Amino acid sequence: MEQPIQPTNRERAEKGQTSTLIGIGANIALVLGKGTAGIVGHSYALIAEAIESGTDIFSSLIVWLGLRTAAREPDENHPYGHGKAEPLAAIMVAVALLGAAAYIATEGIIHIITPHQLPAPFTLAVLAVVIIIKETLYRRVNKVGEEVDSNAVKADAWHHRADVITSCTAFVGISVALLGGKGWEAADDWAALVACCFIVYNAYHIFRPAFGEIMDEAPEGTWTEDIRALAEAVPGVLATEKCFVRKMGFEYFADLHVIVDGDISVRDGHFISGAVKAAIIRAKPAVYNVLVHIEPMECTPNHLLP
Repeated sequence: MEQPIQPTNRERAEKGQTSTLIGIGANIALVLGKGTAGIVGHSYALIAEAIESGTDIFSSLIVWLGLRTAAREPDENHPYGHGKAEPLAAIMVAVALLGAAAYIATEGIIHIITPHQLPAPFTLAVLAVVIIIKETLYRRVNKVGEEVDSNAVKADAWHHRADVITSCTAFVGISVALLGGKGWEAADDWAALVACCFIVYNAYHIFRPAFGEIMDEAPEGTWTEDIRALAEAVPGVLATEKCFVRKMGFEYFADLHVIVDGDISVRDGHFISGAVKAAIIRAKPAVYNVLVHIEPMECTPNHLLP
C-alpha cells in the first residue's frame, strides 16, 4: 500500500503564508470597523480592540516573513537551513502582544479616572460580528498551523483567539455599562484591563514553545521513540543507544547512536548507517537529516595500541 505523498517544506510554508495573508486582510477591515465604532460609540474597549487588531497586522507580517525565510534552502552561510526564522517570528509576535497589552492597560487606566460618556448600544452588535469573524479565523489558521507543524502559524492563530477573548470581555463590559447607566461609564474600560490579562497569558502561550525550539528543546510527542523503533527495525542494528531530536522551523534533525556487531567491516557499518537514515526519512518526511553514529557491541580498543 502506497503511503500518501507528504507536502514539501516549501509547500507547507506557502500554505502557512496564505493563511497569514487572509488574516492580515481581515484584520485591516476589523481595525477600521472597530476603531470607527469605538470612537463614534464612545467605547474605549472597542478602541482597545482596534489597537490589538493593529498589532495583529504587524505580527502577522512578521509571521509571513518568518515563514518565507524559513522555507529557503540551505546555503554556504546557513548549512542547516533557515528554519529558526520561524520560531523567531513567533517570539516577536509574543513581544508585540506584550507591548499591546501594556499600551491598552495604560490607556484603560487613564479612561477609568477620566469622566466620559456611556458607550452606544450599537457597539454590542459590532462586537458580536467581530467575535464570529475572529473565531472563524482562529479555527482556520490553527488547523493550518497543526497541518504544517508551525509554531509561528499557531501563534498567528492564537492572536485571533485573543481577539475573541478580548471582544467577549468588551461585550460584557459594555453590557454592564449600558444596564448600569450613569456612573457605570468605566465598565468597558475595566473590561479592557481584564482583556490585557488574557493577552499577556496568550503571549506566554506563544512564547514558550517558540523559545523551546530556539533552545533545541526536545519536541513534543513520540519522536524519539518512533525514530528508535525505525532504526532498530533495520537489519544489522542490534539496539540503539543515544537518540536526540530537535525541531528547526518545518524540519526535524536527529542524532542517533546505533549498536551493531563489533566484528563487521567498516563498509558494512557504513551501509547500515545509510539504511537507518533512509528508513527514518522515508517514514518521517519532516526529518531533514539524521546523523548516525555506529557503536560496536564489543569494543576492545587496546588492539589499536602499538
